[in-house]
Amino acid sequence: MTDRRPSGGLSPAFLSAGTSSFVDFAAAVAPEVLPTSRTVADGVGALSPHGTTIVAATFPGGVVVAGDRRATMGNMIAQRDIEKVFAADEFSIIGIAGAAGIAVEMVGLFQVELEHYEKIEGAPLSLVGKANRLATMIRQNLGLALQGLVVVPLFAGWDETTGEGRIFSYDATGGRYEEHAFFSVGSGSVFARGSLKKLYRPDLSPVDAAMAVVQALYDAADDDSATGGPDLTRQIFPVVMTATLDGVSRMPDSQVADLVNALVARRMVRPDGPEAPLT
Repeated sequence: MTDRRPSGGLSPAFLSAGTSSFVDFAAAVAPEVLPTSRTVADGVGALSPHGTTIVAATFPGGVVVAGDRRATMGNMIAQRDIEKVFAADEFSIIGIAGAAGIAVEMVGLFQVELEHYEKIEGAPLSLVGKANRLATMIRQNLGLALQGLVVVPLFAGWDETTGEGRIFSYDATGGRYEEHAFFSVGSGSVFARGSLKKLYRPDLSPVDAAMAVVQALYDAADDDSATGGPDLTRQIFPVVMTATLDGVSRMPDSQVADLVNALVARRMVRPDGPEAPLT
């Protein structure tokens, strides 16, 4: 049979404009490259490293997302310095909780998905459009989720249409939910949200919002063994990123260290955290 591929070795499918979704394109041309095409043996999900906890909070002019640095495998610490918070594109952030390997791969695929759309369409997706694309990708992972490789990200970003920071959460089936003010996912999320209920105010400055989410991660680590607290001896601190009108930026480790050192100094006096007013 005559090879009808162009001289470059690519099939005609690669040279057509096709869909604006890179995931759909890959599924049609090379489905084996997608994580959703794989199967795993029973019990493997329980043995894979899992990452937690991610927190997010809005403030006037943007949104902040932070994640601890611990990955666990059963009752063992698989990694002490994993990164779980990434820039999805210029104005949005994604934090991962769940099966770490699949989650990191999904983040990379999501970043390509957003870049591919912008190149094909000539304009970026809206923030809601990005959130919907991520929901579709999570829904495609349902088969692996049923085998124990669950990925539940937290998505946030600056919405140029409404002029505010917004937060979106998901379930394992791809359900998308907009959250208001603050939210958290992962095994320590219950404790982190409880902490933010005390600390959050709608008028927080960017630095105070960053301190609030770092405090929430500290409280989560205090009650959840899968969440890692700041490691002062190894100088391992949470990853903190913000999305504003100026785009996504990562808080330097030195600045996060200053927040953590101030937090720890206060906790030496009051281990259970700051008091919340009764009225």
